[in-house]
Amino acid sequence: MKDPSFRRSLTLFRAFLHEQDGPHAAYELLARDAADQIERHVRLDGRIVVDIGGGRGYFTREFRRRGAHGYLFEPDLAELSPVPGAGAVVADGYLLPLADGAADVCFSSNVLEHVRDPGTFLSELVRVTRPGGLIYVSFTNWLSPWGGHEWAPWHYLGAERARVRYEQRTGRPAKHRLGENLFAIGVGATLRQVRGRDDVEIVSARSRYWPVLPEVVPRVPGLREFATWNLLLLLRRCS
Repeated sequence: MKDPSFRRSLTLFRAFLHEQDGPHAAYELLARDAADQIERHVRLDGRIVVDIGGGRGYFTREFRRRGAHGYLFEPDLAELSPVPGAGAVVADGYLLPLADGAADVCFSSNVLEHVRDPGTFLSELVRVTRPGGLIYVSFTNWLSPWGGHEWAPWHYLGAERARVRYEQRTGRPAKHRLGENLFAIGVGATLRQVRGRDDVEIVSARSRYWPVLPEVVPRVPGLREFATWNLLLLLRRCS
């Protein structure tokens, strides 16, 4: 699928409508799409790629399929596949069991909104990436239509109200709670934080799924907090 394009965005959107009842198809598609985005900047074959917070390992398997040496680091045992396979490690993203500069590519998809201290988390991703290496970070910002995750878009009326509504409607507990495992992260604040660092340079800051001018939307204050949906940062580790 061409990136960006309306066809790609529509295909991804349709897949995620079935995330709950067909997660394999949805996440395998997203993994292929993410790998395509990385390979516009660096070939994966032969590279050491670490996937931080990759859950059931869809991304890691796709990286390996393309010839990378892929390793998965996931802090939550419940999120791992029942048979995670070799290269899967239970580890906290704040303190990775990796030497400085161990990875050619450090990858984190939709994790940053789930960490209490995104600055420390980003610093650890930078630390384990070699100078000149690529860091891929994407996250769903709080004010996007999907910011409340399973209880979106009712989060615009308040997080607690949205969570209670979800539980009453579905009869099951919500997976996310604001301030516990979901945090109100913003596009502008994150961009300012990254630009203030001297150990990375921004290769691209764009809407991950937006089909038109994806690098323009995150530049517009105010609008970017709603229209970006999911911010993708491609960073280069400085020497």
